[in-house]
Amino acid sequence: MKIAVKTIPHKSQRYETPGDWWWKNNDLEIRVSRMDNWKYESLIAIHEIVEAVACKTHGIKQKRVEKFDIAYEKNRKEGDMSEPGDEPNAPYNFEHGLATGVERIIAVFLKVKWKDYDKKVNGLRFSKKQKKK
Repeated sequence: MKIAVKTIPHKSQRYETPGDWWWKNNDLEIRVSRMDNWKYESLIAIHEIVEAVACKTHGIKQKRVEKFDIAYEKNRKEGDMSEPGDEPNAPYNFEHGLATGVERIIAVFLKVKWKDYDKKVNGLRFSKKQKKK
């Protein structure tokens, strides 16, 4: 198994997300939006790895996660800054929560202030919508 993590411009993500994952055979591909902060980028990558491995363990296919996320973003209400995976009906709600927990633990270790990190991540996630206004 190979795990490949690449940082890319946010606009190059497949959909509105700062982190994306998919399995290609037995290899895991991760794409993280560039934030010019290695700690922030590492936290996103760690979240994606944990989420992808947890989903694979529980038989949740990436296409199902992607389909849910895209529909969630399409139907997002104005001012809603929630994460799709936090929704109780998300097919990967537990796996996303696990990944977020690990991400928060590593943030403490890296001395990253969650509030600052979250602001940066949300700035990426909602940058396209803000530009349309």
